[in-house]
Amino acid sequence: MYQCVDQLQKKADGVARLCRLLGVSRSGYYAARAAQAARATKACSVTPHMQAAFAASGQSYGSRRLCVAMRERGIEVGRYHVRTLMRINDIHPIWKRKFIHTTDSRHALPIADNVLDRQFEPVAANLAWVADITYIRTRSGWLYLAVVMDLFSRKIVGWAMAPSMPSELVCSALQMALSHRQPPAGLVVHSDRGCQYASDAYRALLDRHGLRASMSRKANCWDNAVMERFFLSLKMERVWQRDYANHGEAIRDIVDYIVGFYNNVRLHSKLGYLPPTTYERKMAAQQPIDVSEIT
Repeated sequence: MYQCVDQLQKKADGVARLCRLLGVSRSGYYAARAAQAARATKACSVTPHMQAAFAASGQSYGSRRLCVAMRERGIEVGRYHVRTLMRINDIHPIWKRKFIHTTDSRHALPIADNVLDRQFEPVAANLAWVADITYIRTRSGWLYLAVVMDLFSRKIVGWAMAPSMPSELVCSALQMALSHRQPPAGLVVHSDRGCQYASDAYRALLDRHGLRASMSRKANCWDNAVMERFFLSLKMERVWQRDYANHGEAIRDIVDYIVGFYNNVRLHSKLGYLPPTTYERKMAAQQPIDVSEIT
């Protein structure tokens, strides 16, 4: 017992000498130590929640979305604190880029005017949709994904996948969107100039439902930038983290991303950090407003 008291006395004397050398008070030294310990305790308590939110996002969220995700769990933490914890715990999204052309605009089929003209923020659902095709690499060969998005909520409302890119692929994606949404006549459906979207079958499907075709200008990816951003998110957050053995495995995982994550869970900064489905419900519950068609 006397030894312990002696050691504590020596430690106290050492702290006193150190404080005199640094020109600080002993009370200030102990207050700083207590604050440091409190910060360390807080960091330890926040880290598991941050790791869980990161894992739930498919290891795709950065510091901004992680802050929002943890706030929804009742944990208030600043973005810069999250960035520090991410760095300490080596948490960061990892992806790699691949590229292959999916648009063949070298054809003599009819080209629609650019009716959408980059009006990417319609005031209600089912006023403007965008459509496009991308590719998915598997060990059994390429898989092509056709998607239809409602610009109002950025929700994916139709999709189809196949090992080739015939016009039936884009027709199937659009037919799925039509079945789910039952849009009114006059809806604008924008795409690139690919031969699939200029095909007789696709144009006939638009005509049957009274939809207005719109196409990007030649070699201008910015005219369909919102869909390009979705494809980038899909690949960064899911596809480039996988090594699909075959088409069936890829199809199941991509459907899980669209339905299980993107539409219903993923936080969208454009939507006030709400998922598309939640955003649509929130807006539908508000007072109806007059809307006008895109011209």
